[in-house]
Amino acid sequence: MPAPAFTREAISQGPLNMWRYRALLPVPDTYEPQTPAGFTPLMKAPRLGARIWRFQSLHQERRVCLPTLSFKDRVVAVALANAQAFGFDTVGCSSTGNLANAVAAQAARLGSRPSFWFPRIWSRPRFSTPRSTAPRLVRIDGNYDHVQPSLLADCRPLQLGICERESAPLLCGGSKTVGL
Repeated sequence: MPAPAFTREAISQGPLNMWRYRALLPVPDTYEPQTPAGFTPLMKAPRLGARIWRFQSLHQERRVCLPTLSFKDRVVAVALANAQAFGFDTVGCSSTGNLANAVAAQAARLGSRPSFWFPRIWSRPRFSTPRSTAPRLVRIDGNYDHVQPSLLADCRPLQLGICERESAPLLCGGSKTVGL
């Protein structure tokens, strides 16, 4: 199914989530969105705007949308859409929290298995990945700076789609829906 044309009418008739802007996102035309990420409401914050930034009209994003209430939900939705299109059934990342939670929640919805790399010096991961997602946890000797190189070295032999800086164009695709 081809992506809808990018018109005001198509946008207004789209779903109440980030996928209403699908025509602008770097996802395959055949992708059927399964995660209702984004479309978080904005709340006026007049006193904060006047006091801190001297803005006449400042709005704050209110995180009440699925799946994990994190700004990472949007970027992960686009990255996993592409991982699925590329044929990956396992996805992973190095994370200190929000990214791992977003990957776990959305991977579970897509039927993918998540894997996470984190420093061994942490007694346990700093994220609350649901056990139902059965994540593969990889502890790496050293600090967080040592984690990502290990993930990148492991991704090819493990046939792992990654949600990291290396997939930045895809991650940025999801981020650009924040202001819409």
